[in-house]
Amino acid sequence: MSATENLVTARTALDHLLLGVADLDRGITWVERMTGVKAVIGGSHPGAGTRNALIALGGKQYLEVIAPDPAQTAYNFHIDVRTLSKPRLITWAAVTTDISAVAKGARAAGHQIFGPRDGSRAKPDGKLLKWKTLAVLNNLGLQGVEPIPFFIEWATDSVHPSQDSPKGSELQSFEIEHPNPADVIGVLNKLGIEGKVKQAQNVRLTATLKTPLGKVQLS
Repeated sequence: MSATENLVTARTALDHLLLGVADLDRGITWVERMTGVKAVIGGSHPGAGTRNALIALGGKQYLEVIAPDPAQTAYNFHIDVRTLSKPRLITWAAVTTDISAVAKGARAAGHQIFGPRDGSRAKPDGKLLKWKTLAVLNNLGLQGVEPIPFFIEWATDSVHPSQDSPKGSELQSFEIEHPNPADVIGVLNKLGIEGKVKQAQNVRLTATLKTPLGKVQLS
């Protein structure tokens, strides 16, 4: 998918944003202070060493507050949030309904991929949330922030997290900054995403939210 008219904007492609925090309880408090919405515990990611809490962002989009899980002995999540001094947007997920097609397209565009692989976690009510993810290997991540999303396809029998997470906030815009914007745009385009990337010294993801406390920027 390379024709510009076939590209989906990053704002539309976005399934969820990942806000990295060193401590989940402190992260939940921080998000509530910023937005007026208290994130609900999602659950643990077995084997990854992380756990999360969520708030809905309108439509089928949400914010995932992701932190180390003290109940797990190994930490295998690809971004280390354990040493973060403050909450930070670390990466994002793009939604797909056909992850095999995304994998095929990414390989055809010359990218190495990781996946698709199955994922799941038990929700507090005991129900199992299931998905498949695909990562596109790249060297554009810097300072613990990954501007290229991973892709996620939710199982048809799983309720999307946006639907049963605390509501009240809405994603209004999503922006990417990078020292080499043309490189990021090139990769996004080959993955079917129209990315507007600003030139900046550091990599940064910025989300503007409409919240009960007014307009808020997370980065």
